[in-house]
Amino acid sequence: MVRTPALTALLAALAFAGPIDAQAAGGAAPTVMSLDSCADQFVLALSPREAIVGLSARADDRDSYMRDAARGLPVRRATTEAVLAARPDVVVRYWGGDARLEETLRRRGVRVVRINDATDFEAVRANVRDVAAALDRRAAGEAMVAGMDARLAGARGAWNGAPALYLTPSGFTTGPGSLVDAMLRAAGMTNLAVGSTWKPIPLEQLVMRPPRAFVLGFFDAFAVAMDRWGPGRHRALKTRLPGRTVAALPSTILGCPAWFAAEGPEILARAKRP
Repeated sequence: MVRTPALTALLAALAFAGPIDAQAAGGAAPTVMSLDSCADQFVLALSPREAIVGLSARADDRDSYMRDAARGLPVRRATTEAVLAARPDVVVRYWGGDARLEETLRRRGVRVVRINDATDFEAVRANVRDVAAALDRRAAGEAMVAGMDARLAGARGAWNGAPALYLTPSGFTTGPGSLVDAMLRAAGMTNLAVGSTWKPIPLEQLVMRPPRAFVLGFFDAFAVAMDRWGPGRHRALKTRLPGRTVAALPSTILGCPAWFAAEGPEILARAKRP
């Protein structure tokens, strides 16, 4: 992970914010377990390390933003038995666990915090604040939000309305009503995708009538086998991408409605400005 000035400032702010919440009153931080990769990111960023009693098996995967921090921490399955055995005070989840798990945990007195899907950065702020409040780390959460807002402010309007199309290796794009669309707009881009939120684009259209600017996503990830052979990796399209690609957004900042989504507009803004 490259440490930009904004990220360095955020890490410093989080370190300063550490003692302000539960520990400042002499109380121990609540123990916490995360049930999926997205929840892992919030727990690793906001909870004291010693309070983390479980992470998902994907916490240190290649596309995990906080993978370095995950090393050495316990990994547990997202089952009722595994969670109850870990005895967390708080469980954080995005999609992990079956439909009955959340209700069972609540009956047992375990606080469950759900990370919600986000279509804009205001919803991301709400996710950060919800998890931070549950972990008695409100000051750290506000520092994280401030760092995110600083990134967005630095990227604002960089592309002055220039049109671009987001593309994944599987040949999908996304229009209004998605966090990726919010990233493009935050950098001042006009999203060429219209209609449904996620939809495939015919390869013929991409080859015969390619847009002037592409923003690529997940091209650094090989987790899904079909993506290796998807339209986005077709030879005919690959010859057109180099001169038309504005930026490639890393998989670490995509797929989770978290604070680091603000790195997307920052990357796009850097691609515009020398």
